[in-house]
Amino acid sequence: MNSDPSNTSSSALRVAELPQNRPTRFVLVPETKVLAEIAQELGVDGLRKLRFDGEISARGKRDWTLKATLGFTVVQPCVVSLEPVTTRVDTKVERLFLANVETPEAAEIEMPDEDHVDPLGEEIDPYAVMVESVALHLPQYPRKAGAELGQHIHAEPGTAPMTDEDTRPFAGLADLIKPGDKDT
Repeated sequence: MNSDPSNTSSSALRVAELPQNRPTRFVLVPETKVLAEIAQELGVDGLRKLRFDGEISARGKRDWTLKATLGFTVVQPCVVSLEPVTTRVDTKVERLFLANVETPEAAEIEMPDEDHVDPLGEEIDPYAVMVESVALHLPQYPRKAGAELGQHIHAEPGTAPMTDEDTRPFAGLADLIKPGDKDT
């Protein structure tokens, strides 16, 4: 299946029409305009070379599995210098669409270990899974090579500035204990 990535509803596959005895293949390669829209939605400077290639197959009688390879290049600002940082991400994506997903009704619930489980609806949308997977695999703290935080100097008006070393409460203890002054 080659979906038109500019139309998100065209990539959604009706579960009732999926064959049970063989996988349904899909390949999504969004065009430049769609990449710009996804980048804006995710709050990144740029997105290139996005490809989502995989298959949806039956898992038992009522459940489905989506397995795919996700690859993309993202441009984000460096957390230190705000200069653009380009990162390539290639990863595997797996989602389980289960007909019966238990939803706890307690006020406080524990997060499940399996974060790749989704409730099965009438459709499985590879485009939506692709966009969500890109968001989940974005580098959290992109850093340009060689970018370093400088030393932060703390000072109130009229006082001597403190360096990062001065803010460590036990930094001076090493000077107090000299090798020959051991008290036993």
